[in-house]
Amino acid sequence: MVFVEFLLAGSGITMKIGFANGLHQLVFVVYRHIISTILFCPFAFVFERKERPRLTFPVVIKIFVLSSLGSTISLNAFSYGLSYTSATVASALNCLTPSLTFLIAFLLRMEKVKITSYKGKAKVFGTLICIAGTLTITFWTGGPQLKALVNKPLINIYNPKGPHTHVQENWIKGATLISASKISWSLWLIFQGMIHKIYPAPLSMNIMICLFASLQSSFLAPFIAKDVNLWKLEWDAKLLAIIYGGVVVSGITYYLTLWVMSKRGPVFVAMFTPLELPIVGIFSAIFFNERLHVGSLIGAFIIIVGLYMVLWGKSNDNLSKLHESKDDVEKEYKVSEIVMNDNPVMDSNRT
Repeated sequence: MVFVEFLLAGSGITMKIGFANGLHQLVFVVYRHIISTILFCPFAFVFERKERPRLTFPVVIKIFVLSSLGSTISLNAFSYGLSYTSATVASALNCLTPSLTFLIAFLLRMEKVKITSYKGKAKVFGTLICIAGTLTITFWTGGPQLKALVNKPLINIYNPKGPHTHVQENWIKGATLISASKISWSLWLIFQGMIHKIYPAPLSMNIMICLFASLQSSFLAPFIAKDVNLWKLEWDAKLLAIIYGGVVVSGITYYLTLWVMSKRGPVFVAMFTPLELPIVGIFSAIFFNERLHVGSLIGAFIIIVGLYMVLWGKSNDNLSKLHESKDDVEKEYKVSEIVMNDNPVMDSNRT
């Protein structure tokens, strides 16, 4: 998971560089999902040919909605939000996902909370603390800045090329868009688990999600990205961001995360989420000469504290479920033993 977090940190950095060098956000989303669809379609055909269930129209509709939540809305909102704020702040807001997922599941009555228990209090107060940290990052934009680590940036992301590629720092707008993308992503996590039960072919489902996402975003192109020149690609930072997102993020990190989740569970995976923050922060400070406000650092710290409170509550949930399942097995064993001892047929067989 440490390796996965390094790869995910590279995604925010390459996206930031690509947007600063002329890459349009919608173009990035469309091309990224086209690459993922073409590249991983043969793997889905080969490895899931026998185990892939029959695809029905209701399942297609559900995957289409899932694609709009997890890719079209989430990634577009994140991409536009990243253009208005720093990669470090975006990484800090990524830590919101576990808390938002718990909150949405609770509102949908898919998650039960015993407020009188320690684990219930940890999940509730941890979620509130994460929200407080988000508000701190969003609205506390003033105050002192940290001293720069280098005299000048090694990579100048504030030197745009062309009229469509202005890099304007608007922290409130950027943080709001990224927070909205995290809400959409949390909904995706919840519904993805539900759809996976009726269509247990993750590779094929991911291909359809990428295909639908590219089609949905392409439909918005005539309204948002009309200029044909925006869609022209060259061997530069823009193409690097697209390839990195399509191959590394949508491919490698996705399946590494699924593999670790199957071995150690979702709580173990979520525990490594804050690791992305210092990786991006150190890189941005050295290569981008980024100077963060004190308010952003305080907000990031608050979010991480709330995150681990929620994870602690969720880990206790898993332990409780394990103990409950063991107790149920023991009860069933005792009941069956009593029934066998009191069964006259069994007694007659013994004699």
